Amino acid sequence: MNFVYLHIALFTVWMLFIESKPWPTLTLIVSLEAIFLSTFVMIGQNRQGAFQQAKADHDFTEQELELKTNTQLTREIHTLTTELHRRVIGDPAQ
Repeated sequence: MNFVYLHIALFTVWMLFIESKPWPTLTLIVSLEAIFLSTFVMIGQNRQGAFQQAKADHDFTEQELELKTNTQLTREIHTLTTELHRRVIGDPAQ
């Protein structure tokens, strides 16, 4: 909000004490300022979007690795359980 207050003060002083007919110049200044500010906002949004995409890619990679690890562990548990069952029951067919 300091940015807004500073602009209000500067434009008020400029309109009341510096220029007798400030409207054409004021329109030009405010329009140029809006163009630059919107450009900075868009640059910031693009950077934020790139960061979010990189984070999403990283999260996806990590989740895929975790899924593969969990699948491998589940298969190993199944193999060990089957082997244990075969030894306890004594079923020679398996």
